[in-house]
Amino acid sequence: MTTPPFQPSGVPGLPPPGAPAGPPQPPEAPAFPAGSRYAGLPLAVAELDGRQVRYVTRRFVPQPDRFALLREHTVAEGERPDTVAAAELGDPERSWLLCDANGVLDPAELTATVGRRLRITLPEGVPGVADA
Repeated sequence: MTTPPFQPSGVPGLPPPGAPAGPPQPPEAPAFPAGSRYAGLPLAVAELDGRQVRYVTRRFVPQPDRFALLREHTVAEGERPDTVAAAELGDPERSWLLCDANGVLDPAELTATVGRRLRITLPEGVPGVADA
């Protein structure tokens, strides 16, 4: 007797396995919200099982020295990347800006060491004022 293949029952609130991820979007629709690290990146199209699938092209992480330093933040016990971003940038979803400014790929690395000094910077391309 053969065992039938595993069929996941699904997760409440999510579409069943194999269901489309959402309504089709027109090609010109923005793929990511304005605050996303992927906003503005070009999209490409690939064919997968006879379907056309849009995907975001590669994002190159900028070098930390391209950001103008505003101040530094010393990591305290119990802080997380989102809580630092909320306190310093006013938006917990912008912890990726802290990653870019500090040359970190894994956000958890930002706050893994109590006492680490994090660079709080202007966005890439916004020049600072010399000797401010």
